[in-house]
Amino acid sequence: MMKCILSTMVGLILSLLTGFFLLPILQEKKFHQRLSIYLEEKHHSKENVPTMGGLIFILPTVSYLLFLVFFQKIEMSYNLFIAIFAFVGYAIIGLVDDYLIIYRKNNKGLSEMMKLLLQILLAIFLFYYFMKAGNEPLLWIHTLGFKWNIGWYYGLFILLVLISSSNAVNITDGLDGLAGGLSAIAFFTLGIITMMTGWLEGYQEIAIFLFTLVGSLIGFLFFNVNPAKIFMGDTGSLALGALLGMIAILTRHEVLLLVIGVVFVIETLTCVIQRFYYKLTKKRIFPITPIHHTFERYMPEREVVKIFWVVGLLASLISLLFGVWI
Repeated sequence: MMKCILSTMVGLILSLLTGFFLLPILQEKKFHQRLSIYLEEKHHSKENVPTMGGLIFILPTVSYLLFLVFFQKIEMSYNLFIAIFAFVGYAIIGLVDDYLIIYRKNNKGLSEMMKLLLQILLAIFLFYYFMKAGNEPLLWIHTLGFKWNIGWYYGLFILLVLISSSNAVNITDGLDGLAGGLSAIAFFTLGIITMMTGWLEGYQEIAIFLFTLVGSLIGFLFFNVNPAKIFMGDTGSLALGALLGMIAILTRHEVLLLVIGVVFVIETLTCVIQRFYYKLTKKRIFPITPIHHTFERYMPEREVVKIFWVVGLLASLISLLFGVWI
């Protein structure tokens, strides 16, 4: 526990230092966020805010873990490697997407097909190492004591979880501090759950990883809460979402992830429902999606973020009840 507390403090300090160093560089290079045409009037003040802010919590977290491994403070297990690779791999996809948006000066980064292809390739690689680590391809619901070995179909399941979770965080990243705060809450919850999974090889090292990231996310929020000085971009959101999914897979809490990330789930579902309903009827159920923008029409942005944070916190507390005690 003390190692996790220390790691949280180190992550916080390193992310603050990274932010103070990186922010002026991104501003000077004019790596600015491109706004949706539907939000230009509401978010006009954010037009010149730099993106790629995910580097503020990615670089410190990964650097600190490699430091610990190099000086043999922790061991690089297969499972820890899988978690880090998911985090960094999806961050690189997001980084390329962000760069193309900036370079082209519009919202057209990687095509949906190219992004999906890269995510599939990463999922295949992760599934290979998941099996090589000695993990069984089990669908496991702890509370019900349900286990089902689905063999190589588990690779498709990993792909589904990674794509769903990474894109869910990406969709939620639309208001200052929203995705960052919800992610910090979710990873804190998963960190506690991971500490209780003594059967998982490298569980202590993975917990240290997660608590370091929590500290780094808190540091990132110093620059990202309203009014945001920087956005995490796809660089951060895809990385966070992929790691959420991968940790849920490693700890066999994939179903519980739906509760831990209930806000991410709701945000995604509203977009899916809106899209299909519009195709069928040419009408909209919600004024605008993701749903946080609908809330934003009726209350200040800060209030929307607070409400969503509270919902995420309550969901995480309920998740801890099932994930740790039951």
